[in-house]
Amino acid sequence: MRKLAIAAATSVVLAATSWAVATAANADSGTVVRVIDGDTVVVSINNIDQTIRLLNINTPETKDPNKPTECLGPEATDHLEEVLPVGSKVRLEFDVERHDKYGRTLAGVFNASNKLVNAEIARRGLGVPMVVGDNRKFLPPVEAAYQEARTAKAGLFAETIECTLPAQLAAASEALTAAENAAPATTSAAAGTTATGLAAALVTAKAARDLLSAARDTEQSIVWAAYESVEAGSKLAALTTRITQAENTLTKVKDQQTSLAAAEKKAEEERVAAAARAEADRKAAEEAAAAAKKAADEAAAAEQARAAAAAAEAERIRNIPAAPPVQQYAPPAQQYVPPAPVAPANPAPGYTGPRCYAPGGKTWRPC
Repeated sequence: MRKLAIAAATSVVLAATSWAVATAANADSGTVVRVIDGDTVVVSINNIDQTIRLLNINTPETKDPNKPTECLGPEATDHLEEVLPVGSKVRLEFDVERHDKYGRTLAGVFNASNKLVNAEIARRGLGVPMVVGDNRKFLPPVEAAYQEARTAKAGLFAETIECTLPAQLAAASEALTAAENAAPATTSAAAGTTATGLAAALVTAKAARDLLSAARDTEQSIVWAAYESVEAGSKLAALTTRITQAENTLTKVKDQQTSLAAAEKKAEEERVAAAARAEADRKAAEEAAAAAKKAADEAAAAEQARAAAAAAEAERIRNIPAAPPVQQYAPPAQQYVPPAPVAPANPAPGYTGPRCYAPGGKTWRPC
């Protein structure tokens, strides 16, 4: 019995010793030299700088010269610099494959607080789980942390960070809602404003739709990992329906704008015509008033001239010298005796007065 106990104890010691040897062979430690990006760091191990690629986590791209900087890439780099400051000590644990095709060392990295940095990146929503070759050792804690970020809507899942897919979907939805709920247009200008808002909202929504479509078809961008395939498909269908509705609304608003513009043009033409008539009436009234005033002025001037002439005549009469007194006729004292009538001389000797001749003119008689 004692031999069995000794043998068992010996087996435990040997097993522990072999595990320690294996652990030592599959782990290392070093000092942080610099951070390259959100999932890559340079560590000095035995005074030799080695590039360490954190296992089972992938952060947005910042260093690829053929790609634009991806959403939250700089933030992931800043986070790694914060948890792995230059000069800090780290412990590295390796998995099945020690190096990737780029020659980088693949490892799980533990900081001075003994936290698995790979998982902490995922917990902040700054990276997504991934597998390189057969290396899956750190995948479970990374996936668990990733689900925590999804639940907390952190990082890539946040609707408040402009570049994330959830934020772009939220912005697209809000823009469509705001444009569709705009007050009914009563002028062509207001309809144009509504149409412009709808068009801008559609641009935003279609950009989000394109991203969401790509999320189902490709795995090239981390931003698309915010939604799983089924969820992405559901959101894509809903967004596509809203886009179609908004496009129909935009068509109606543009038709309304055209109709209102035509009505406004007609109203403006009528207004201009009415204004022209009013102006013509005003000018005619002014001309009639001017003519009446002229006639009144002329009549007043004539009256004034007549009054002036009458006054002048009165003044002239008033200034005529007084006539001398009229002497009363006094007949002569001797009575007038007219002379005796004298028979007039015969103006034609032998004339005896008018004669009335008998027919034939041979005889006559005094008439």
